[in-house]
Amino acid sequence: MSTDADSPAARAGRTSAAGSALEKSLRILEAVAAPGGPHRLTDVTAAAAVAKSSTFRILASLIEQGFVRPEPDSRYGVGPRLRGLSALVSAGEPADVERILDELRQATGQTVHLALHTGETITYIRKLESDQPFRTASRVGMRMPLHTTAIGKGILAHLPAEEVRELISATGLPGRTPHSLTTPEALRAELEAVRARGFAVDDEENEPTIRCVGAPVLGPMGRPVGGVSVTTVTFLVSREQIEAYAPALRAATQALAPLL
Repeated sequence: MSTDADSPAARAGRTSAAGSALEKSLRILEAVAAPGGPHRLTDVTAAAAVAKSSTFRILASLIEQGFVRPEPDSRYGVGPRLRGLSALVSAGEPADVERILDELRQATGQTVHLALHTGETITYIRKLESDQPFRTASRVGMRMPLHTTAIGKGILAHLPAEEVRELISATGLPGRTPHSLTTPEALRAELEAVRARGFAVDDEENEPTIRCVGAPVLGPMGRPVGGVSVTTVTFLVSREQIEAYAPALRAATQALAPLL
């Protein structure tokens, strides 16, 4: 009797127990990401050539990490972190992305960030520093909360209400500064304002003395895949001044949409 451990796919390149577990996880990810999804557990099991019990256990871990998303009718679809990786790998020509961001930096004279939506966080994938005599603590690869950042609030404002409720329940909205929005009521009111004006402001909500304006980059179905922010310090740029960057910011996010 043959099991997934004896299958040719499992034997190919297998050098250790850890390697075997990694191979199974990668095959399961490939099966989940295959066309025609979301897929049933039995279909994922068959496509990945992994035993049902192992598939279920690995899927649970991938869901927890945000690479797989549970869907109705006991199906499994691509999660936000896997979508984020896909967008990062296939993001247009790097030169095009850099050009758009650099034009925004030149138009505002401030630091510019590009981030992807990665589950309960955003992840910075580009940072173009300004010529100002200060540097922010952010860096490429850093993951930040949605509810305390301008990019994150822009993303939340364009997600379905049920997803926002799930995020609030999962994270608890921890504060990072005295200005952070830490209650569901305050956050929902802020998201309504963000939708109305088309951009979000982080006014020392994520880091003291840092002020940002951000807007989401929307995918073809109107779902946010990430966002862009213009970042400065409160003692140099007022809230009114940073909000004046919104038209240039939104032009940049629209130009980036086909590239992410």
